Amino acid sequence: MQVRTDFGVPGYGGAAPPPGPAHRYIFTVHALDVPGLDVKPDSSPALVGFMVHHHKLASASLTALYGGQKP
Repeated sequence: MQVRTDFGVPGYGGAAPPPGPAHRYIFTVHALDVPGLDVKPDSSPALVGFMVHHHKLASASLTALYGGQKP
């Protein structure tokens, strides 16, 4: 299931940095102590984050740099 993001709709919106130097993007995966979270597709990102951190056993992150095109 994908839930509502800061874009206002479910799903990954992709990187969209402004022109200039590269920006840092952090992707994190979490191992949970439950098979699924009791959230709905229209749940707020804050609720999903709370539930993830409440059930988190471990996590790993990948940091990537991506820059926008120069004008």
